Amino acid sequence: MRAISLSALTLAAILLTGCAGNSPQQDAPEVPEQELYQQAQQALDNGRYSTAVTRLEQLDNRYPFGRYAEQAQLELIYGYYQISNWESTRAAASRFIRLHPDHPQIDYAYYMRGLAAWQAGRFSLESFDLIDISKRDLGATRDSYVDFGELVRRFPDSTYAPDARQRIIFLRNVLSRQELQVADFYLRKEAYVAAVERGKWVLEHYPQTPASRDALAVMVEGYMGLNMTDRARETLALLIKNDPQNKRLDGTTFVPRYVDAKPLKVQSQG
Repeated sequence: MRAISLSALTLAAILLTGCAGNSPQQDAPEVPEQELYQQAQQALDNGRYSTAVTRLEQLDNRYPFGRYAEQAQLELIYGYYQISNWESTRAAASRFIRLHPDHPQIDYAYYMRGLAAWQAGRFSLESFDLIDISKRDLGATRDSYVDFGELVRRFPDSTYAPDARQRIIFLRNVLSRQELQVADFYLRKEAYVAAVERGKWVLEHYPQTPASRDALAVMVEGYMGLNMTDRARETLALLIKNDPQNKRLDGTTFVPRYVDAKPLKVQSQG
């Protein structure tokens, strides 16, 4: 998604300068600021994004305080995104946010920063259940979650906020599932304290996700591994109340997956 360009009057003035020729010299220091910006705009309009990025970088480097400096920095975010350079997209967006915190299109910079992280983390979202949890890195996915969250908090009425909110819901589910896979890994390794803590983390930070119910099941089994039967039964009662159809339940009996223990039943009343 491209940022809104300068005013129509400014663009009209640019067009009056004419074209510099068919073979502009990329490193020619004598190329005027206005001409460089015009070349960048023409490249963007024609989908020649690598060329556009080159021109915008030249403009940014040669005329950092020029007439088109802010717009060039904004367009660079879009250009980097179009050539799939996610790291540079995020760096350019962060720089723009730092230099122009009151710019009318600052929400665009926040959105593009999150979108670049989203793209960088896509590999982590595919075949989610087939990758070894100990080898998965969801750093970019977490960055995207944070960036979109900051956008909707700061600019709830932004044009980009509705899309960001939808992505946040999806990312929250992904991240909460990943936490459960980590907890599952700890259960397999008999690191029961760590498994219980992961379950608590999901309940505290992702309370409205489907994974929050499975987090209770993780905690039940973790407490069973620690021989904390009373705590296990208390948590089991919560699991039955909130998710009676959980796949770990057989009626009101909890069947552990990894802990070598008998199925756990809720303490009878009366």
